[in-house]
Amino acid sequence: MWILGIETSCDETAAALFNAPAPSFTEKVARQFATHAPYRGVVPELASRCHLETISRLVHAACADAGIGPADIGLVAATSGPGLAGALIVGLSYAKALALALNRPFVAVNHIEAHMYAAAAETDIPFPFLALVVSGGHTLLADIHDVSSFDILGRTRDDAAGEAFDKGAAVLGLGFPGGQALEEAAKGGNPKAVPFPRGMAGDAPDFSFSGLKTALLYFMQRTPNAPLADVAASYQEAIVDVLVRKTIAAATRRGRSSIVVGGGVAANGRLRALLQAHGKHGFRIVFPSVALCTDNARMIAHRGLALFDARGASPLDADIFPALNFRYKDGIS
Repeated sequence: MWILGIETSCDETAAALFNAPAPSFTEKVARQFATHAPYRGVVPELASRCHLETISRLVHAACADAGIGPADIGLVAATSGPGLAGALIVGLSYAKALALALNRPFVAVNHIEAHMYAAAAETDIPFPFLALVVSGGHTLLADIHDVSSFDILGRTRDDAAGEAFDKGAAVLGLGFPGGQALEEAAKGGNPKAVPFPRGMAGDAPDFSFSGLKTALLYFMQRTPNAPLADVAASYQEAIVDVLVRKTIAAATRRGRSSIVVGGGVAANGRLRALLQAHGKHGFRIVFPSVALCTDNARMIAHRGLALFDARGASPLDADIFPALNFRYKDGIS
């Protein structure tokens, strides 16, 4: 069965076809870097307009590449949240209309859930496992029990890791998107040159990055001529160090030997290197390919099929939810 996945939660429009028996993916993505770069951040109204202008073309292009017609699609899945409200409405409305026109089932997919399970689209990962999701808007740890059951252990109390990268890049006068620009600037730098603080430095599963961003701002005001590579490497290290430390601590407490990482920051080379080093200590560290790290429709199609098999179709009146709506377990709030 061919599953169509549609992703429009932020500034990337994506349509992917998942051939379930194979499995294989055909995906088309339209990125909006050039649209938002002059504003050094995503402008919601412009993002929504770009989605509206490109979604239908991408779906038909994906079908052409896969050698099928829309009538061959057996299931339509789309991101319903979290994300930018206007952007979500475009993708979800298109998916519902297409499912209705084709008389096919429709599944609404939680974007963050899709990141949790994304690596399973290309790698066999037995349950249970610990998931670290690190993206521009969200940072959290989850204990994954099976295909539809998990506990949220902790999340950021303020800025997400990806947001910290982007804001740090802006302070340093780097390009957009900031995460890639800052990682590039950090190459060859000394990660111990500047002792930036580690927010919520203990092993508790919650995160905080707003103080780090402020520390960088004050440091650059005091030391404007500091070597850029050293500052960038030290700032990156402060983010990654906390992510790795808390992830390993949570996996140890939960007795999980497999750790799966998802989200755009999962493409960061320093994070990959530091986490994979723990593979020597009995942990299996699984990163998805870069195409499954950033916002993509492959993970939406894959997650849509899993949810359909577990729960059936979503109602056509399923609404968007711009804010993350997970609840904490065990009294953590």
